[in-house]
Amino acid sequence: MIDLHAHTTKSDGTDSPLTLVKKAASSGITLLGITDHDSTAGWQEAIDSLHGSLQLALGAEVSCLTEDGISVHMLGLLFDGENQPLQQLLSDSRDTRIPRMKKMIENLQGAGYDITLEDVEAATPAGATVGRPHLADALVVKKIVKSRDDAFTDLLNNDSPFYVSHFAPTPEDAIRAIRAAGGVAVIAHPFASRRGQILTPDSFASLVAAGLNGIEVFHRDQSEDERKQLLVIAEELELAVTGSSDYHGTGKLNELGENTTSPAEWERLEAMADQRRVVRR
Repeated sequence: MIDLHAHTTKSDGTDSPLTLVKKAASSGITLLGITDHDSTAGWQEAIDSLHGSLQLALGAEVSCLTEDGISVHMLGLLFDGENQPLQQLLSDSRDTRIPRMKKMIENLQGAGYDITLEDVEAATPAGATVGRPHLADALVVKKIVKSRDDAFTDLLNNDSPFYVSHFAPTPEDAIRAIRAAGGVAVIAHPFASRRGQILTPDSFASLVAAGLNGIEVFHRDQSEDERKQLLVIAEELELAVTGSSDYHGTGKLNELGENTTSPAEWERLEAMADQRRVVRR
């Protein structure tokens, strides 16, 4: 099984890279994508933990904003981790997360919710990039919501009055940076309407012009109708089709391998990178 989208404690997952690698191997995953938000900090631990026949597709999930203010996530895979322009882009995005978190907390406090930055920091693993999932975890601890999923359904989704955007490149700029670093760019869950505002079919023309390689079609947050629409777009634009779990560990329902990418589509995608950077033991 090929699962190209998973997170560790280096961003908003609850499993360390070591634990994630072990879980993937025991779950029958053959190729696992390490795609923490705006970070490659988990790569080395994942590589050091690798054993058996499991292989790794190292990458990152780049936070983006369209010119219309729509949040988009771009999976970068198989890029050169030493590429400085891409690492700078990821660093710039991480650096804006604390001011953004403070503002979201202020918004929640203004509506009467008992939550503080200290609560969020206590829910954030050491070395992790703070984000909404850690705020969600703090809300769970304070018994304001029951789970991460509940938090994102209500208080923390993109259309919530408490939501605050942060610095992020446009999807086109992210694609160009990933491709310039030798990797491939796959747009993550672009029609996941339950998360808030989404892209329209017309949006893909500029993404393809920037170098988009694929679309994450099979994802739990996209309905059957949304998946069918994306399959049509992928065929028309000759884009690779992927499926992934978007695994985060405890607190979210996503399970490793619940959606996967076919070997044929992976071969197609891997061939678009400037080097074959899959990590094997």
